[in-house]
Amino acid sequence: MASSSSSPGATPVRAGAGPVAEASSRAAGSVRIDKWLWAARFFKTRGLAQNAIENGRVLVEGERVKAARALRVGERVVVRIGDVARELFVRGLSETRGPAPVAQQLYQETAESVALREAARERRGLEREPAATIRGRPTKRERRQLERARDGT
Repeated sequence: MASSSSSPGATPVRAGAGPVAEASSRAAGSVRIDKWLWAARFFKTRGLAQNAIENGRVLVEGERVKAARALRVGERVVVRIGDVARELFVRGLSETRGPAPVAQQLYQETAESVALREAARERRGLEREPAATIRGRPTKRERRQLERARDGT
């Protein structure tokens, strides 16, 4: 049996080495934008975050980016989900998804963005839901009334 330390092609094993340690040492001050959006809980999966980035719904410093772009603390990010756009400043970086209170520490939303979101929420509350007037299939009596109105009798 040959020992692993004496083989010519073996690399030395360091304590604490692994994918997490390598990722943190490789980019100490940056994280992929798709991972950050997922960790900050804007999207439920990284795949959804990547789709949003590819479709131009995520802007960094006002420009479209790719999913692998490195995000740094202090950068301005605009995330459009549905009809609401959120403008954020990156306050922290994380590659792992944690609890919501921790995720909220990763960014700071601008006052304008919060005001626009609140105004959109108020508008939605005041507008009548179109589906509320639809009651489903007409009753026999309503059907006969519709037929009479259509035939003109």
